[in-house]
Amino acid sequence: MKLYSSTTSPYGRKVRIALIEHGLDFEFTAESPSDPDSHVVRLNPLGKVPLVQRDDGEVLFNSPMIVEYIDGLAENPLIPVDRDQGWQVQRWHALGDGIVDAVVARMLELRRDEDKQDLSFIAKQEKKIAASLVFASEHMLGSEYLFNGRLSMADIAMAVALDYIDLRYAHDWRDGHPVLARWLVNINNRQSFQDTLP
Repeated sequence: MKLYSSTTSPYGRKVRIALIEHGLDFEFTAESPSDPDSHVVRLNPLGKVPLVQRDDGEVLFNSPMIVEYIDGLAENPLIPVDRDQGWQVQRWHALGDGIVDAVVARMLELRRDEDKQDLSFIAKQEKKIAASLVFASEHMLGSEYLFNGRLSMADIAMAVALDYIDLRYAHDWRDGHPVLARWLVNINNRQSFQDTLP
């Protein structure tokens, strides 16, 4: 299995962590979707990372889909098979992806010429991020993991999102969310998280 992604992509990092946690063999190649000669552009009609190419040549794109595929190859899935437990983990997954989406949207807007930036759009993304942090803090159980006492996609998606805030929208969110901040320190001690830090 081959994984193509940039080293800073939070979506790609999420997939890398899942592969490592499941102990699956994969070859990681750092590629930028802006490179017209990349596998990403050639194999993914959407031209986005991450991209997984299976050993039989089939390609998978979109990180939630890739994670579900990876889970199907493993004995202990990161998304519970039980439907009630599954949606609870997937809600955290969606929250993490939503935070990342807002951080990316904010970053791209700030890369425009200053006189063309939409300040209300930037403020809207920052409001989404702030509201998501409040939601996360209010729904945490204060334990080592976000759901059911074991590592799940909930932990991976949220940790990746919080680390991405630090990378692309650095601000002091920890003072207002100390339990979330402590949880992040603990989860980031796992080797898979350390090995994939951008």
